[in-house]
Amino acid sequence: MAWNPEKERRAFWIFAVVGAILAAVLLGTAPAHAQASQPASEASTGSGTGAAPLRVGGKNFTEQLILSSMTSQYLRARGFGTELTAGLGSTLMRQALESGQLDVVWDYTGTALIVFNHVEDKLDGPESYARVKALDGEKGLVWLAPSRVNNTYALAMPRARAEAAGVTTLSALAAKMRAHPDDKHPFAVDMEFAARPDGLEPLKAAYQLPFARKDIIQLDPGLVYTALKNDQVELGLVYTTDGRVKGFDLALLEDDLHFFPPYNAVPVVRRAVLDAHPEIAGLLDALSSKLDNAAMTEMNYQVDIGQQPVDKVASDFLRANGLI
Repeated sequence: MAWNPEKERRAFWIFAVVGAILAAVLLGTAPAHAQASQPASEASTGSGTGAAPLRVGGKNFTEQLILSSMTSQYLRARGFGTELTAGLGSTLMRQALESGQLDVVWDYTGTALIVFNHVEDKLDGPESYARVKALDGEKGLVWLAPSRVNNTYALAMPRARAEAAGVTTLSALAAKMRAHPDDKHPFAVDMEFAARPDGLEPLKAAYQLPFARKDIIQLDPGLVYTALKNDQVELGLVYTTDGRVKGFDLALLEDDLHFFPPYNAVPVVRRAVLDAHPEIAGLLDALSSKLDNAAMTEMNYQVDIGQQPVDKVASDFLRANGLI
């Protein structure tokens, strides 16, 4: 089974077991994100549509806190009442959406395909989007226009190392390693990726990366970034839009063989909500069109490294792009 490159991925099965029991409790008492000025579950009235508030959900890592806050603020500015519930696990958020407890979320194509629809085919970005749109459409969930945010895995190097080595792609790195078989290449990965049958070993095979066993350093995911920052390793497995990529001046090597699956961020809305408010599709498509990896990385950086409040970062983006 392919992997899910989200911060809660190692624990998603726990939510699957207990989610049905805890859903009602957690949706009402989800922890607030520390940087935000509003609690994670908050009702806000708009300019008077007279309808029930739109229930916006978000997962429990920085990028999702930003996207859910941004969506709630944007829809309020456009006249809708909103109720924001952030800080949810991936499985719990999905259950809440399918059961009608949430109306609008942002999810990732790879997550929905692999974890919730059990599709393990190797698909490119457009194919992944088309497949998940069709499969979830049968469940009453509408995937709107995809953003250009692709929060998948990547191999990163300290920028100075990458520039000194003159490599920008994984294929170039592999060729350089094969040309110098006696060199050491310390590579930091999280323990899950190292152990998964679809993780480290298939990556090595796909690119013919001649890592020796002693090169592989298994760390907690957060410590991978620290090791890269401190120049303790040559390479590390990271997430493409993580704010620490910018904060620690890391260079992402291009996955030129497309080994890692796409995880494009897309707004997902219940069909019943769109039937009642068809204008929401156009609004969220406009928001989605403004988001790409550079913008998302910058916002994650502002929160995680710059310690800016989530709500402020989200609001600043909306204003800068003429959305509110």
